[in-house]
Amino acid sequence: MSPADSADVELEELIQLFYDDPNQLGRFLDATSDDVPEPANQLLAHNHHMTVTVERFHDCPVNVKVLESTTQGDHYSRKIILTRQSDDVVVMFGIVRLDMSVLSPEVRAEIEAKETPLGRILIKHDVWRVVKLLNLFKIEAGDDLIASMKRSSDDVFFGRTALIYCDGSPAIELLEVVAQ
Repeated sequence: MSPADSADVELEELIQLFYDDPNQLGRFLDATSDDVPEPANQLLAHNHHMTVTVERFHDCPVNVKVLESTTQGDHYSRKIILTRQSDDVVVMFGIVRLDMSVLSPEVRAEIEAKETPLGRILIKHDVWRVVKLLNLFKIEAGDDLIASMKRSSDDVFFGRTALIYCDGSPAIELLEVVAQ
């Protein structure tokens, strides 16, 4: 098995990029596709870009809002929300860590501009990519997740970790969360 075949996303590492106390984001409970009700299952249980999936589901383009970002060596990380262009409703929360060394200068510059959703950038620049779903979660949302998604504590949240391979290399680690 090659290192690319065995690559994984460490949920705790992604959360700790932006949270000293992971409970601010929430408590993540392992789930299977059978545990995740529709439409959250349709939005999460697949091997596709969330940008494309969310836009198709909501029948509307989405905007990205970068809430926070950090750079450590070749790795650029950001905490984001995606909002529908039609009414500015938050449809997804995410944390992403990118290995910028595998991306072209043009792609890196567009990502760092913080104006366009990641999936749209990769598609626009025809970066050869494969999205690999890793894990699904039911989330007992913490205060920051509720506030970031502009939801109430009564809402139910589900998420996933995924890995995007760019030109054959595991390059982008993802945590993506939707509300039911």
